[in-house]
Amino acid sequence: MSGPAGRLDAVVVCGGQWHDFDYARLQLLSALGEYENVRTRVFEDYNCLDALAAADLLITYTCNRVPDEVQQKALADFVSGGGRWLALHGTNSAIDRTPPGSASKYVTPRTLGDLPEVLGSQFLGHPPIAPYLVEITAPEHPFVAGVEPFEVTDELYISELHPPFDVLAHTRFVGESTGFEEGHTTVDEPRPVLYLKQQGSGTVCYFTLGHCRGRFDVQDLGIDDLGRVDLGSWAVPEFHTILGRCLSWAVTGEISRGA
Repeated sequence: MSGPAGRLDAVVVCGGQWHDFDYARLQLLSALGEYENVRTRVFEDYNCLDALAAADLLITYTCNRVPDEVQQKALADFVSGGGRWLALHGTNSAIDRTPPGSASKYVTPRTLGDLPEVLGSQFLGHPPIAPYLVEITAPEHPFVAGVEPFEVTDELYISELHPPFDVLAHTRFVGESTGFEEGHTTVDEPRPVLYLKQQGSGTVCYFTLGHCRGRFDVQDLGIDDLGRVDLGSWAVPEFHTILGRCLSWAVTGEISRGA
């Protein structure tokens, strides 16, 4: 934890599949660089337990990076011991491809152990990427104060939820998570986009937005060149406002409106 001179140690885990992790990593490190007392170590997966043991804050932007049992326990202990975990986008995902000829292309196995209870959710599926409205659930909360409902073109996550948690922003969706075995919805109810979850002495802030993908990030799906760059919510000012406030909390431990 932070030393006598006020230094803070951050761990960033940024890696996985089907996203432009170079872009996301650059954005996160640039934002952390605004805090002169933060020193950051960066990893592509959860093989970072020594760094995590000394960390004040953890920021994760992953897709299908599944920690092993030892890593799962270390992550849970980090939060319950008072750590701050800013979990972004696909952190809660575990995804397997199905054999050719299967009805669905992807399944979401329950291989995250107890982490969904720590994170508050596990990814089940998402509909095809299309614009959707993010609504503010708790307009008085500093993370979203003054932010009006806004539209994003992003992955809309349908997740298995593990409350209790405090939802700050949500969206709504009824329909199919095309290509996934799960994540199909028939009930029109709020789908959390941003929430805070207490775990022991620590807190998880989960923000599902932040999809980004470059032209060459899905070659394992047989697409050599996607032919376009998807910046998703990274092109939306409201996303940056909220992310900046969440990141400020991760660094300082203070929940404030910020910029």
